[in-house]
Amino acid sequence: MVNAVSNSVVPKITVIVGGSFGAGHYAMCGKAYDPRFLFAWPTARYAVMAGASAAGTLVEIKIKQLERGGKKLSEEDKKKLFDEVKATYDEQTDPRYGAARLWIDKIIDPAETREAIIIALEAAALNPEVAKFNVGVLQT
Repeated sequence: MVNAVSNSVVPKITVIVGGSFGAGHYAMCGKAYDPRFLFAWPTARYAVMAGASAAGTLVEIKIKQLERGGKKLSEEDKKKLFDEVKATYDEQTDPRYGAARLWIDKIIDPAETREAIIIALEAAALNPEVAKFNVGVLQT
């Protein structure tokens, strides 16, 4: 699926309705795969990693750095560090954060989804030139 999405030459329109993180985000035509339009519902969450996953990884790295420097963190300090990092990442998964950085074209009301897709398809139809489809390497 990743191969098909990444090499596809049809107009790609993405609507994020829930959490969109990591490899699943790329496989479902996230910004890196150049969709013509990327919409998100207000309930969407959008980032390279979910807050808890990112916090777990970054805190583990920070703890190792501190331990190499001879400092030992208490469980309370570890939890506080985790909570701070998670809060930052959770804030950055808000679709408004992505829209402010032009990663999301528009935050749409769920009731407007059909209309947004229709408008996007109409806009895509104005550019009928389609590049040659290069399938890449398909592994079975």
